[in-house]
Amino acid sequence: MTSDPPVSASSSPPDGPPPNGSGDGTGDGSRRATGRAAQAEAAEQAGGARGSGKRPRVRVTLPGCWGALALACLSFTPSLLPRGGVLQGLICGISAAIGYGLGLIAAFVWRAFADRDARRPSRRSWLVLLVCAVVLFGLAFGLGQYWQHRIRGLMGVTDYSALATVASPFVALLVFYLLLMAGRGLRHLYHGAARLLRRWIGPRAARVVGWLLVAGVAWSVVSGVLLGGFVNAANEAFSVRDTETPEGVQQPASALRSGGPGSLVPWDTLGRQGRAFTGSGPTAGEIGGFTHRAAQEPVRAYAGLSTAEDAEARAERAVADLRRAGGFERENLLVTTTTGSGWVDPAAVDSFEYLGNGDTATVAMQYSYLPSWLSYLVDQSKARKAGRELFDAVYDVWSKLPQGERPRLFVAGESLGSFGGETAFSGEYDLRNRTAGTLFAGPPNFNTLFREFSDHREAGSPEIEPVYKEGRTVRFTHDPAAGIAPADRAWEGTRVLYLMHPSDPIVWWSPSLALSEPDWIGEAPGGDVLEEMVWMPFVTFWQVTADLPFSTGVPDGHGHTYKAAYVDGWNAVMRPEGFTAQDLERLRDIVRPPQD
Repeated sequence: MTSDPPVSASSSPPDGPPPNGSGDGTGDGSRRATGRAAQAEAAEQAGGARGSGKRPRVRVTLPGCWGALALACLSFTPSLLPRGGVLQGLICGISAAIGYGLGLIAAFVWRAFADRDARRPSRRSWLVLLVCAVVLFGLAFGLGQYWQHRIRGLMGVTDYSALATVASPFVALLVFYLLLMAGRGLRHLYHGAARLLRRWIGPRAARVVGWLLVAGVAWSVVSGVLLGGFVNAANEAFSVRDTETPEGVQQPASALRSGGPGSLVPWDTLGRQGRAFTGSGPTAGEIGGFTHRAAQEPVRAYAGLSTAEDAEARAERAVADLRRAGGFERENLLVTTTTGSGWVDPAAVDSFEYLGNGDTATVAMQYSYLPSWLSYLVDQSKARKAGRELFDAVYDVWSKLPQGERPRLFVAGESLGSFGGETAFSGEYDLRNRTAGTLFAGPPNFNTLFREFSDHREAGSPEIEPVYKEGRTVRFTHDPAAGIAPADRAWEGTRVLYLMHPSDPIVWWSPSLALSEPDWIGEAPGGDVLEEMVWMPFVTFWQVTADLPFSTGVPDGHGHTYKAAYVDGWNAVMRPEGFTAQDLERLRDIVRPPQD
């Protein structure tokens, strides 16, 4: 909260006679003390403007300003990804508002323990604050630019705007002002509610109930009206975009693709990402040119949101089309859970098809219109249901085939797709017994199995590369080309591999960042994270939160961008024969676009 601590508005002068004519009542004494505190607080707020002859538009308190300055300076410390000037200003403004509130609370608690009223700050106190603000903020700003330069160097980022950097303090000031006014607005609502409630209940109860009512209304507005309205508006906007076809994508002429001749899924129901998925991908000739062997054309089956009304029906339609196209007759069958908008990373499926020499089939389906970062925040339940329904529908057909005629069954998912993919399984044994291999990239921190494997890792293994039960089934790596720990232990049978970069905010973001330090910050950092990144209450949470929308805006191999890693990841999970290190290097160049 960015407003001042609540004070009771007493109508009696602090030293005047009590309303009932008696000066002995404890309730009257409390009202007098509260009145003195209110007057002192008001005097402190106006202290910075004494002698000016005008009422300041924005009244602030000295303790609040010290708290705002402290957290504003700390907001320039590095996080996981490089930050532009506008984004830095946003983080700085939010941090300053939080610091202002914490400063008020600290002063309120201090006065309670010291048993004294607030005092009017002197001109000297304000002058000291001003000098310290100029010096400390300037130093923090300079260090922040140095750290950002180093992060850009680690990731090979060349974009930089000097104008946006200069504008960041002004952006921070605007954000701080808006949040401060919002907090003051809530305080005024509280006072109004408390005055109204005093007609029926005592003043102390009125203050408590008033704050509860205002907090409840604010939370319901943010989480219900505003958030719900925003999500609905976003759904409407992105549903229109979902009717478009990406540039360069054509309706497939092959019966091996959903939307093609004889498909059970009409082309116009696939959605934008579904059309991109079935209307692209390597041909048999391109795969054969890489493998130098006779290759097959891969099967790709897909169902969009318009294909059927619910997740179960869409899954059944996608699996029916997969079966029609002969997907269960291929050597390798992949069930992949999409991100919210239905997107499947082309590098993930292309690598699977190249390494499988085209003797592959892949099935996926859409569950939302929203882009990845937004669906990550609001569409978790849809991802869970989609992942479970699709795998169960595939497994139901697959398990009824003669054992010698079943394809090798693989599972994959990136980001929220990995969350959905995990929900079909109860744990390590289930993954090992019902799949031939699994590849998850950039798993969100709330993934159930990911958290189970990471939290129960072997002692001494870091959170950014945990070792779970000697790596017998499940392993983790940020770069499979460089090796997958533990390299000295056997990895037999089904292989489950998690790809996760140390700088990926999707992997490390969690609400608990606000109040508790995670292991991955306290331990030695990864290769693309600065050692200077430290955990600070509230500040680190907002820094990593601000990294989320920009997690894919960095070069491949950093943040939430996994492309070349899919080549070596699938090579480790599928264990195909006949590919050399040079072949894998060529395939990385094929699946990774030149601009990456």
